[in-house]
Amino acid sequence: MTIPCDIAVLGGGIAGYTAAIRAAQAGKSVVIIERDKLGGTCLHRGCIPSKALLRSAEVYATLLKAGSYGIQVDGAVSVDFDGVQRRKEQTVEQLHRGLQHLMRKNGITIINGSGRVIGPSIFSPRSGSVAVELADGEMETVVPTNLLIATGSRPRMLPGLEADGTTIMTSDDALLMERLPSSVLIVGGGVIGVEWASMLADFGVEVTIVETAKRLLPGEDAEISEELAKELRRRKVRILTGATLLTDTYAHTDGQAAAITAETAEGSVVLTAEKLLVSVGRQANVEGIGIENTDIRLHNGAIRVNGYYQTTEPHIYAIGDVNGGLQLAHAAAHEGLTAVAHILGGKEQAADESRVPRCIYSRPEVASVGLTEAAARERGHDVKIGKIPFQAIGKALVLGEPEGFAKVVADAATNDVLGVHLIGAHATDLISEAALALLMEAAPWEVGHVIHPHPTLSEAMGEAMLAVDGKAIVY
Repeated sequence: MTIPCDIAVLGGGIAGYTAAIRAAQAGKSVVIIERDKLGGTCLHRGCIPSKALLRSAEVYATLLKAGSYGIQVDGAVSVDFDGVQRRKEQTVEQLHRGLQHLMRKNGITIINGSGRVIGPSIFSPRSGSVAVELADGEMETVVPTNLLIATGSRPRMLPGLEADGTTIMTSDDALLMERLPSSVLIVGGGVIGVEWASMLADFGVEVTIVETAKRLLPGEDAEISEELAKELRRRKVRILTGATLLTDTYAHTDGQAAAITAETAEGSVVLTAEKLLVSVGRQANVEGIGIENTDIRLHNGAIRVNGYYQTTEPHIYAIGDVNGGLQLAHAAAHEGLTAVAHILGGKEQAADESRVPRCIYSRPEVASVGLTEAAARERGHDVKIGKIPFQAIGKALVLGEPEGFAKVVADAATNDVLGVHLIGAHATDLISEAALALLMEAAPWEVGHVIHPHPTLSEAMGEAMLAVDGKAIVY
């Protein structure tokens, strides 16, 4: 069966379905080809389920200190992990149903099957059609005018520490745990690693993080990394930075803890844990989708694109993790919108990556946008800094979460905001104001003169902006 359409989307994750909706809104006929569930990694194996687990862990940690709020809890507080997992699945399923409704509302055709891009054929004189193998073995061919490849990414593995789904886990595997382990060794101190460390520590699991870089979150501002490490250590998370795991020393016996040796600045140390969670980044899903049938070029294992997300075949685009850019759900969605806008005749290119907010849902939360202080100095900026601790903000004290700070990096010569870095309660909800400031090329005093309601955590942003010029009120 041949299905013609204006736009076909190979992959139904957030990049793909966002692009599909925008194209359908413009009156285009759209087909999404998805081999698994609509919603992709973000909905089913990433953003949503992990944040649901983090929320349960946060509630548990809050109940354990309920007495500090003047609330007495009768009886022991415990974790019903089956209930935690049920809530996670219910949240995912509710959003999945909502997404399916959006597809119907916008008249988008969904084909469940494995798609492969094919070259010139009887269906089309150029590559870009997609052969789809359905679950029953039947074949369909989708023939679009434009194709968007949005096949996403998967967890990257370390040679010698390949996941078995039980003792050595990826983040995908960890989401499916039926019980909490007594101890976990997390390999990698990036975003995924610190989120899982925070969550598991709140659930009462003994956690060790091993990171090869000199600090956690090496891509974030150094002061943010230092503050998060301090807070995790306060919650008894063991952190080894500048450490290398000797994968050939890994050993595990059924019913016993796994063991592996790490080389640190202080020497070798043998680490043991019931489970290992490998979180060393993600790799693009470029295999098995027919790229060899096209003139599409790869770079560092991902699809090479231009500023409009076009591949080296102009009628084929690649959006989301598969193109090797920022591995962030909101970035992927924006890429989908940009690609569709270009198909429709627009000329707006990809957003400056430094203006894309970065969010980490640990406890405390971390959020940032723009340049770190070190990066700004490396680029030749004469910087000035504004910094306000959350303990100076009334709402943070009311919440009982005074940890963290807001930091603004500005250019001393032009007075432009270069970067904003937050660590503290609800930091991920506060960063959008900073992203708008960068988009509008605002000066710190302009944001500082916005009237921020009191008492709110948003006051931290306003005060940090005022602090750049030494005019903060609360600190």
